[in-house]
Amino acid sequence: MVSNRNSVSSWRAVLTAALLSVAAAGPALADVPALSVRGNQLLVGGTPGSLSGVSYYWSNNGWPGARFYNASTVGWLKSDWKATVVRAAMGVDEAGGYLQDPASNKARLKAVVDAAIANDLYVIIDWHSHYAYQYQAQAIEFFQEMARTYGKNNHVIYEIYNEPKNDASWSGNVKPYAQAVIGAIRAIDPDNLVIVGSPNWSQDADVASRDPITGYANIAYTLHFYAGTHGQFLRDKASTAMANGLALFVTEWGSVNADGNGGVATDETNAWVAFMKAHNLSNANWALDDAPEGSAALASGASSTGGWPESALTASGKLARSIVRGWGGTPPPAACANTALPAKLQAESWCQMSGVQVEATTDADGGSNLGHIDAGDWMTYAVDVPADGNYRVSYRVAAAAGGASLQLEQGGGTPVFGTVDIAGTGGWQNWSTVSHVVALKAGKQVLGVSTKTGGFNLNWLQVERADGSGSTPLATVKASTFSQMSGVQTEATSDAGGGQSVGYIDAGDWLSYAGTPITVPSTGTYTIAFRVASLNGGGWFSFEEAGGAPVYATVSVPATGGWQNWTTIKATLTLTAGTHKFGFKAQSGGWNLNWFSVTPGVQ
Repeated sequence: MVSNRNSVSSWRAVLTAALLSVAAAGPALADVPALSVRGNQLLVGGTPGSLSGVSYYWSNNGWPGARFYNASTVGWLKSDWKATVVRAAMGVDEAGGYLQDPASNKARLKAVVDAAIANDLYVIIDWHSHYAYQYQAQAIEFFQEMARTYGKNNHVIYEIYNEPKNDASWSGNVKPYAQAVIGAIRAIDPDNLVIVGSPNWSQDADVASRDPITGYANIAYTLHFYAGTHGQFLRDKASTAMANGLALFVTEWGSVNADGNGGVATDETNAWVAFMKAHNLSNANWALDDAPEGSAALASGASSTGGWPESALTASGKLARSIVRGWGGTPPPAACANTALPAKLQAESWCQMSGVQVEATTDADGGSNLGHIDAGDWMTYAVDVPADGNYRVSYRVAAAAGGASLQLEQGGGTPVFGTVDIAGTGGWQNWSTVSHVVALKAGKQVLGVSTKTGGFNLNWLQVERADGSGSTPLATVKASTFSQMSGVQTEATSDAGGGQSVGYIDAGDWLSYAGTPITVPSTGTYTIAFRVASLNGGGWFSFEEAGGAPVYATVSVPATGGWQNWTTIKATLTLTAGTHKFGFKAQSGGWNLNWFSVTPGVQ
């Protein structure tokens, strides 16, 4: 990312929801809604949202970005780029930086901060250093001054360590430094957002998530990416950090390589934009300067005071401007494409929502759930229903107490398909599944989940045919592939598909399929089909978890008229989500078994 290449990236900021006029706590000035953190989400005026804008280049004396630190450029970024956040990247320990000339660098930074406040923009005060922990005393003095000067303004965000390099450790260097600086800020400003970097040029938020800073509210963590270098691997690390409960803020991003050079990586940039939109990640593009680097937004010689025509923008500058300008009005991310049913929909993968928040879950498979759900909150999901018919919609819910309810509706509120009451589960992470059957019409459409009475969390919803038609087995297991057995023998079968079946089954014999585990995606009703043959009938068996418990069903085997005259019998039962290792216990013999299958729903 940015080592000593004199480049810092920032992104455009636009609220995904309208910036509501919200009274700030205490004496803070509330020209913009207060920023706060709850779980892994940044809240804008108490509602999940995101900002998008631009990062200024290093402020250092004589560097290519210094001349752009003025009120006119801030005004132009708001009016023309439609930015909602700017980042003042004050160089610290490089030549010409704050340590050598604090007055000049601080004056440039304050010019941007004052102009941002005057223009009702959020502004990041960035201590732009790769070795900030070596200058902890100077950082504390600086941020105490900033907190005394600007702490009553909701506009101000403190970024206390731009990019720790790969020779700094989280626990040994970055975290102790951050705790000291945050403590100094919080003694003056109790609530404005603080952003903390992580090692490897602020790519290791996942490392920080395993040992996070505690004891302070409204802390977010930096994520930096350059699309020419960083792809899915870094998005995976970011997803891990969010799943572990961290709120992320992309204070610097670029569409080129991590060294600031190279051409624009358009496809990967678009993938990052979709990721940030899907997760409400605020961002600032690197950088407002005319240095001879691919990351520079401005062409050489561009005006120092804004008013830039398109010809004054570089390729990366043109792309960044289009992204920032469209942050609030671009089409929904790829996650909102119509999902073909039957399917499980993660609750946090909504297309639109009002009021809810995302947080980490301890439910099976981890990830995130929706919480802080109140009456009137809602979410929408785009789906493709294959055919007219009855569908079972299951909801994975948790509630500390009972009395909550939700309804399924067409996006927009009408018609209403059905309502579900939610009983208490004993805790916000004690999960249970509730369901109802609704009639849906075929075709692409938007389903809405709205809250009648709040007080529950939602992890996922699953939609499947209630009559079983069209359902596909989760697994079909040949009986002859047992991992262990007692008493039975295999023999050639004349049934469809050929191969071996299991025969010579007597009372007390058993079969274990522990070596062929089956993953059940959600707790609910399942149909188990058994392919059997019996000359005289009268046999029966227990279908169970390998080892004998629990027993899910006891099944009688009818006469089929011969040992190779096959028929399929079924049992309907409830299975819990997770991995199952099934088994059979013969209670009475005289039957053969060719295969069994597990299918969702009633077949």
